[in-house]
Amino acid sequence: MDRLKVAVVADYAEEGWASMDLVAEMLAKRLTSLHQDAIDARLIRPRFVRPLTRFASLRGSKSAFNAERALNRYLLYPLWLRQQRGKFALFHIVDHSYSHLTNHLPPDRTIITCHDIDAFRALLTPSRGARSVIPRAIASRILRGFRRAAMVTCVSQATRNAIVDNGLRSPLTTVVIANGVDAVMSPEPDVLADSAAENILGRRDADAPEIVHVGSTEPRKRIEMLLQIFAGIARTFPNALLIRVGGGLLPEHWRVAGVLGIKDRIVIMPFLERKVLAAVYRRAAVVLLPSDAEGFALPLVEAMACGRPVVASDLPVLREVGGAEASYCSAGDVIAWIQTACAMLNRHDDRDRVRARTEWASRFSWDTYSARTVEVYRAVADVASGKTTTLSVQSLEPTTE
Repeated sequence: MDRLKVAVVADYAEEGWASMDLVAEMLAKRLTSLHQDAIDARLIRPRFVRPLTRFASLRGSKSAFNAERALNRYLLYPLWLRQQRGKFALFHIVDHSYSHLTNHLPPDRTIITCHDIDAFRALLTPSRGARSVIPRAIASRILRGFRRAAMVTCVSQATRNAIVDNGLRSPLTTVVIANGVDAVMSPEPDVLADSAAENILGRRDADAPEIVHVGSTEPRKRIEMLLQIFAGIARTFPNALLIRVGGGLLPEHWRVAGVLGIKDRIVIMPFLERKVLAAVYRRAAVVLLPSDAEGFALPLVEAMACGRPVVASDLPVLREVGGAEASYCSAGDVIAWIQTACAMLNRHDDRDRVRARTEWASRFSWDTYSARTVEVYRAVADVASGKTTTLSVQSLEPTTE
């Protein structure tokens, strides 16, 4: 069997989407290490151009970066990618918000991974007024490419259901391939990583429980609610700390923290190297995910892989990912979240609970992710080459246990 040359089409690194970069990196590494006999994979992305940085007054400006981001995403990346079309048998766009790139690729040889349907919200729930024109135009361009691709892999059944229910794709050309969990996410100590976390956070104090949240500050992450929950926890556990991994809070969040009197109890950490992130998870008394929308939620299963208790919003996708080993509260019910988290902090976390969490998390594997993705590659390639006439996802569906 000839090796398939596959381009793993990644986001611009400068955009800083840690989860998207992780998926691209993990997929490319597994394809290279585990499937090199069948797949010749290369992670590709063009150089991010910064034309506005030459103007001193615009350096560091958010509006300037957004303008450069639009230039690179919607003009320069497509132009560059058109030059790559003859170099690969298949193209795999790992972030659905880059689906517009399909408009510049052979659609019958393009696969897209969809993480959620946020990129299409401007069309599905359009806002009123002139401001909606540009977001709708961008969403339309992305959706056009999304619909043209030969196959869409979805990171969860909930994401696939949302795609199909909203008429974005046919169920016949969508398949679920769940994200994996990095092997470094483990309850077992790692001396160097644990030491690195201790250098940042100080020595772990049993009387100062660490409440951990990992993720961005996008509105759907409900950071203001996270702060309210932590303030309630701090009333019972006054020495508690809120560890926020994923960059600084927005000014409005700090204002809320000031009103709640918890500003001095918050520790801000950037997106961390994976081993150090695992060390931070291992220190957590409880991990909170109060989001009101998710496509998969890697922090949920990563925390469980490290053996730590998690409270997550009661969303279908989070129940799908967290199973019976996580705890759930209604999104927005602050009192229920406080009560549940405090109950966890008062409960002895025995070995059986830790083992149950890690066993559940072990079903999410990047090895499995890459193996099932290779199956999709072969199916798409067979149709594109004329070996078969119909692309069927039935054989690609995971076997139910």
